[in-house]
Amino acid sequence: MTCALFLSGCSAMTPSHTDSAGVALSAAQLVDNPKDYEGPSTARLTTAVLNPVAQEPEPALPVQVTDAQGSNVSITDVSRILPIDLYGTSSRIVFDLGLGKNVVGRDTSSDFAEIKDLPLVTHDGHQLNAEAILQLAPTVIITDSSLGPWDVVLQMRDAGIPVFVVDSHRSLENAGEMITQIATALGVTEQGTKLAERTASEVSTISAQIKDIAPSGNDRLRMLFLYARGQAGVYYLFGEGSGADSLITSLGGVDIATEIGWRGMRPMTDEALIEAKPDLIIMMSSGLESAGGIDGILDSVPALALTAAGTKRRIVDMSDSDVLSFGPNSAAVLEALSVAIYAPAAAAK
Repeated sequence: MTCALFLSGCSAMTPSHTDSAGVALSAAQLVDNPKDYEGPSTARLTTAVLNPVAQEPEPALPVQVTDAQGSNVSITDVSRILPIDLYGTSSRIVFDLGLGKNVVGRDTSSDFAEIKDLPLVTHDGHQLNAEAILQLAPTVIITDSSLGPWDVVLQMRDAGIPVFVVDSHRSLENAGEMITQIATALGVTEQGTKLAERTASEVSTISAQIKDIAPSGNDRLRMLFLYARGQAGVYYLFGEGSGADSLITSLGGVDIATEIGWRGMRPMTDEALIEAKPDLIIMMSSGLESAGGIDGILDSVPALALTAAGTKRRIVDMSDSDVLSFGPNSAAVLEALSVAIYAPAAAAK
């Protein structure tokens, strides 16, 4: 898939541009001043169709690789691949490498059309189920440390299943590296290079287009990523190094977390939220729903109502499985979020 939402056309005030679904967007849909806009919006991918760089490529096996944990892994068979992680990134990569027919199971976050009918191996949210994994008889597992319990992963190794662990850190900057690592482990290095280059090119293109329409200087939106599980009273601010920082920067916003020295993923405090002075909050859709929507989160997090984002109800939500996936669809995620932020009327359609 290539991005076709030519946002730069708006800044040039051309009559219209077209998104990847072929819908014309008028320049008038771009808000005059994003800081003045009031109301929530939802970012939606214009298309979720996979676009593999190859069709069932022939892997060059066996492969000897060292994973992110320093373990030496020997992979001799990729006929039954189980790619699992918190955001479904690994599975998307495997499918876009052209090896989708070899995938035998999925995690909760992998919900695109081509995989959604495969058996789940994560239960109760994102908990790995050893029995469910063993029943699938995978010949190789691609994962990271974002899922648990880790004892299940160790059990798979003890059972003789090759387990290749990739870095759990996600960002726009390391998406290409993750793609090439997985491709190398599966014996399709050439396809990995192609997919990584395509992803980088798409991200570069959409980032340049966003730069053309995003306000500059003091007019830039101050953005913050808030993770919520309202029923459990869990609220985290995603800071520097969490991946949300590179997402916000690419969206033309001020990454507040870096500004105030907030690193990683840390429990939210009222003081931190008020100090951040956000103009806009980005959330996962299920997190916002768990807090009772906009009204619910303003009630459960009173400090939010003391910020510009809360006063103007300026919360942008996006599917959990998309917003921080940072894989082959990174450009599409940026595109969808930029529309929700800078042309919310179009996002509502």
